Order: sequence, then C-alpha cells, then structure tokens
Amino acid sequence: MKLETILVRAGAEPDTATGAIAPPIHLSTTYQHNPDGSPVHDHIYIRDSNPTQDRLETALCAAEAGGSALAFASGMAAISAYMQSLAQGSHVIHHTDVYTHMRVLGSEYLPRWGCEISEVDMTSPDGIVAAIRPNTKLIWLETPSNPGMDIIDIRRVADIAHDNGALLVVDSTFATPVMQRPLLLGADVVMHSLTKYIGGHSDVQGGALIFAENSDAVGKIREIRTVIGGVLSPFNGWQILRGLRSLSCRVERHASNALAIAKQLETHPAVSTVYYPGLASHPGYEVARNQMSAFGGMLSFRVTGGADRALSVASKTKLFINATSLGGIESLIEHRYSIEGPTSVTPPDLLRVSVGLESKEDLIDDLYQALD
Repeated sequence: MKLETILVRAGAEPDTATGAIAPPIHLSTTYQHNPDGSPVHDHIYIRDSNPTQDRLETALCAAEAGGSALAFASGMAAISAYMQSLAQGSHVIHHTDVYTHMRVLGSEYLPRWGCEISEVDMTSPDGIVAAIRPNTKLIWLETPSNPGMDIIDIRRVADIAHDNGALLVVDSTFATPVMQRPLLLGADVVMHSLTKYIGGHSDVQGGALIFAENSDAVGKIREIRTVIGGVLSPFNGWQILRGLRSLSCRVERHASNALAIAKQLETHPAVSTVYYPGLASHPGYEVARNQMSAFGGMLSFRVTGGADRALSVASKTKLFINATSLGGIESLIEHRYSIEGPTSVTPPDLLRVSVGLESKEDLIDDLYQALD
C-alpha cells in the first residue's frame, strides 16, 4: 500500500459503535474496571492509555513502518522520556546543529541523570567514529537539522552506531514520513514533534517516538511516560490524527514552494548563503537526494550586513509572520539567534523560514521587498 493511502486510512477505521467515519474523541479520564483492577474494555486510566491515543499510535506506526509507537504531550516530552530511559553512565552523541532545547537537555539535564554527552559534526562520519566511547549507548541526530539544514547520512550513521553497540534515534520532524523514513534506513527510533508538519495547523502540540521493533525499551519508556506524566490529551491526539490524513498533499506544496524560494534567494545580492538541501550548492545535496523523496518546507538564509540587517529584513515582511515553530499552513520567519538566547550557536545574520501553502510568487515577492 502506498504511503499516501496509509496516511489517510491508518487509525481512521469507522467507529464500531456508530459507524462514524470521523474517529470519535474519548475524553474520559477513567475507565470501568473489575473489582480486582483488571480492565473491562482495555483501558483503566487516561495517563496509562486511551482509545484516541491508541488510534494515533497505530497510524504513526504505519506511517513510519515501525513496530511500536508512543505519543507524548510534546516533542521535548518524547525526547526527555527517551533520555531518562538510559542507564546511568551512558554516553550520548549528538550533532553540533540541533534544536536548542535538545542542546539544553544534553548540557544541563543529562549530567544530572548520570549520563555524558558529546557534540560532533555528524556530516563527517570519521568525527562520529572518533567520538565513540566504550559507554556510548545512543547517537541522536536531526536531518535536516534545525536551523542549519545540515544533512546527515542516516544509513552511514546507523552502521557506525550498530558496529559499536549503540542505538540511533533520528529526529525527522523537518522531513516528515512523507519525505524520509529513517527506520527503513537503519535507524532504531524516529522522533517527531507532532506540533509541526504532522499536526500541520499551528493549533496543537504533541510528540512521538516510533520504534523499529516492539522491544523492552518501549515498555520502559511507556512506564516513564505514565509516571512522569508527559501524556498527550485525547483532543490533541484527535487533532494530530486529522492532520496526518492531509500530510502528504500539504508536504508536497510546502516542498515545492520552498524549493522555488530557495532558488530565488540564492540569486539575491543581499543574501550571502541559502541553506536548503534541494539546492545543488548545498553540501548535503547528494545525500539528501538518496534518502529523501523531496527536500522539505524549511530553509535558512544569511543576510549580508550582519544581525542588524537580518532583523531589519524580518521586520519588513508582510506575508511571512515573525513567529516561532514551523510546519503550519502559514509562512513564518524567525531570527533564531534572538529566540535561542545567549547560548545560541546560530549565526546572528541567519533567518529561518517555514514556508507555508500560500502562492510561491507572493512569498518570493514578500521576501524580495523586505531584502531590497
């Protein structure tokens, strides 16, 4: 079955009680159980499980060709639960360009949990190999990365991880299952911030881990989710499931718009560099061609003239809204250095763009008038 069909139909079976085509939302926080505590209808308490969450996890599993999936209240809740499942003394490696709160989690929280972390330029496989330690248990990567749009060879890093007794987790939020399926490339787990493209409308927050196999680690992380409480609400789960149904056609438009904009920005004299993996000038272009079916709706560019000039450009856009997050139907622009704060490693002249579903001609015109 083709992915487009899977996304529309997975987890969307007609309701057995009523025949409703739209999945029901089960808002109950508690469920009837027997006097001995055993469930009557599979569920006992909302933090453990609920029918709407089950539907979403089934759909996410199908979308990523996984063996098991766990939904969370946010992408960071999913990341944190995974990290909390590591044994004390574990060593983690992540790429130099990662989501800012992943960097904070690694530098401030992992040491509190008795773990070590190293930052490595994962575009260089030799650098990863050199960073491996006897206690390395996890390699964490984003591809494309946030906000630098680095492309990392998932197959190559999976081989390095497995040759050294480590697991590979891929944050594939920017790519979505439509453009990249890390589990089929050798990754052990894929993470999505469901808030972004899968939710797709800037109105819902969620996160997920999808596992290649239904291993013991799934049960351990599920227990962490239950005890720590980073659970997804049923209504949010229903909204995300609805977003998943239209993901394929939305992503096609996001990607085609972004490619057109990237090509135009590359020719503008006020732009020094464009970071978009669909450009032949991008250092990860060939790897992206091999592991992605399209290049996504995210891009970053650096403005000639430094931070002040970049902020000026962001202040002049009329269609691109200055706002954080990404993956919604509307186009957003953001000066990441300002948002990330004093510990940011993002160049101060860089603007990150989430390209929406508007007319690409209108979006190009808007950026050009802001740059001129």
